[in-house]
Amino acid sequence: MPHLVAEKVIKSFAVDETTLQAVNDISFEIERGEFVSITGHSGSGKTSLLSILGGISKPSSGRVLFNGTDIYSLESDGLSEYRCEKIGFVFQFASLLPMLTAKENLLLPMGFHTRRLPADRAENKALELLGLVGLRDKADAYPSQMSGGQQRRVAIARAFMNDPEMILADEPTGDLDEETEAEVMNFFMTMNRINKTTFLMVTHNTELARQAMRRMKMHHGSIEEIS
Repeated sequence: MPHLVAEKVIKSFAVDETTLQAVNDISFEIERGEFVSITGHSGSGKTSLLSILGGISKPSSGRVLFNGTDIYSLESDGLSEYRCEKIGFVFQFASLLPMLTAKENLLLPMGFHTRRLPADRAENKALELLGLVGLRDKADAYPSQMSGGQQRRVAIARAFMNDPEMILADEPTGDLDEETEAEVMNFFMTMNRINKTTFLMVTHNTELARQAMRRMKMHHGSIEEIS
């Protein structure tokens, strides 16, 4: 059974008196443990597609199946559980809560998990993840005390806090220098290899995209495989 299936997915928006089709009849399958990249110009529909696949934005028509279940057939609690426990999001911006330390930002998603770890184990896990992105020494720092790149790495670590089956990453290295970008990609590849985490990564960086097992490209809401 495919891990994720997009089946004739369409997303339309009303703009003034016209209809904008951000996602245009997209269908594809992703197997468990695959690392897939999607490239495309700004406005091609990449972020809209990720939002649909992540259970954030309901499609106008079509289905999204995760482990065989249509996620938009779930009740509100079931869809929230999907977003919290099955999917890890890495957004274009770090989106850290400014009043929480790096460690506390990582612990926050655990508070919504249906099977919470004991406090000491959760804290150890948060510190371990911060260490994996090179920020163990920033565990007690607030976002205002970190650079933009450091905040981005904290957000990346946070995406793995609930052991997601799949990571949806939207320009995950957009504001990182080349060295840190390489470290983040190495971290992603390690999690993919060791934990069999499935990755779907949107990026403008064609060099990063080439590191994926499969490559796709979006253009005006449509998608195609790249050999």
